[in-house]
Amino acid sequence: MARKSELFKSLIPLIFGLIVIVIVVEVIPNAVKLVSKASGQKADLVFNLEGVIGKMPTPWRNLAQGGEEQGDMISKVIPEVRALKPEYIRIDHIYDAYKVVSRNEGQLVYDWSRLDSAVASIMATGAKPFLSLSYMPEVIAKGDIVSAARDWSEWGQVVGATIQHYSGINQKNIDGVIYEVWNEPDLFGGFKTYGEKNYLDMYAASARAAANVRGTNLFEIGGPATTGLYQNWLERLIKFVEANSLRMDFISWHKYTTDLEQFEKDVTSARSWAENIPALINLKYYVTEWGFDSENNKGYDERSGAIHLLAATRTMVGTVDRAFVFEIKDGPGPEKYWGRWGVLTNEKFGTPEKKPRYEAIEFINSLYPYRISVSGEGSWIKSLATANENGDIKILVTNYDSKNSHVEAVPITLENLPKSKFTIVRDNFMGESRSLKVATTSATWKTSEYFEPNSAAIFTINF
Repeated sequence: MARKSELFKSLIPLIFGLIVIVIVVEVIPNAVKLVSKASGQKADLVFNLEGVIGKMPTPWRNLAQGGEEQGDMISKVIPEVRALKPEYIRIDHIYDAYKVVSRNEGQLVYDWSRLDSAVASIMATGAKPFLSLSYMPEVIAKGDIVSAARDWSEWGQVVGATIQHYSGINQKNIDGVIYEVWNEPDLFGGFKTYGEKNYLDMYAASARAAANVRGTNLFEIGGPATTGLYQNWLERLIKFVEANSLRMDFISWHKYTTDLEQFEKDVTSARSWAENIPALINLKYYVTEWGFDSENNKGYDERSGAIHLLAATRTMVGTVDRAFVFEIKDGPGPEKYWGRWGVLTNEKFGTPEKKPRYEAIEFINSLYPYRISVSGEGSWIKSLATANENGDIKILVTNYDSKNSHVEAVPITLENLPKSKFTIVRDNFMGESRSLKVATTSATWKTSEYFEPNSAAIFTINF
């Protein structure tokens, strides 16, 4: 017993040393990372007024409407949607909700009337249609609307007929329609990129159908519109497309997160997976649904959701080609405001009302058409700077914090001022305005602006 006690005492320094090593190697670095993440980096914004990058991208001018009601959900809010200046509007459920496909004496037949009405509403807003090719018509399905086709060649017939109907020069004759193969196949149907229920079979039939149409305007086809950006999905699809010489104009995915950095990281990853494939050199990148929560959340009815929209939009400008705000209008819930994703309320409770996220799109739409360089953004503070043909400047600054606690006094520096006198106006999002007349003998002017949690402002500089 004494020997064991002596042996144990002799091992104490060794055990202590191992514990110290574990703390140094594992615990301390992780703790530092957590503290660093919690503290974040403050902004020090610098705007080079001569640093025009080019035309201002507008990925936020793309909207999506979920299939929360049967039929056309946009017809009742056309003026409100038109005011947001949308470029594309995405709808899904086009085959089941609009009852397009049936069978007569063994042949597939089509009734486009209901879907035509929805497409007409889209175009009445000034946008073009983005059609998510979903879900499976029951007459060709193995089971329900999220099952595989009994025969993928029949699915190809449906896709080809859809493209011919809307893009065909002798039919609806719409230029630039975008067709997306399915909606969230990993969720709706439990498709994979292998096995019996294989999304690659669906995509191949769709792409070949698109290749076989004739006499059409320009259009795009792509996918897979998964619930997130998943490497196994995207890499397998990209390699499959290359190996089989299939057409793919874009890849798409959905993103719901409060982590602003993730929006940009996704695109960087997606581009890295496709960059070594010459056939995909012109591939586009679309986030075809996005927000901060895929479930109901009261933030969708509040100011915080609007600030998230503004800040997340900043991270996607110049990275994604299109980002579809989800969604246009709430479904008919138990009350007017029920944390649904819409930027407008449902007409079930009277005239649809504009939520803060609607006002956020209007707010960012007021930016000028040319982009100016910005440096010094931080963990919470994001910014876009723009100019017009007259040399006037508009700068968007956002302070988004999912915890609704971060405040910051933001240093702002304007470099290469074209004139010594100017007026700067601060318009707070959903708030007051104030202006300041400035006279300086320097080509550089500095100030500091205070931002409360989840706030945003546009600074207009007139020379």
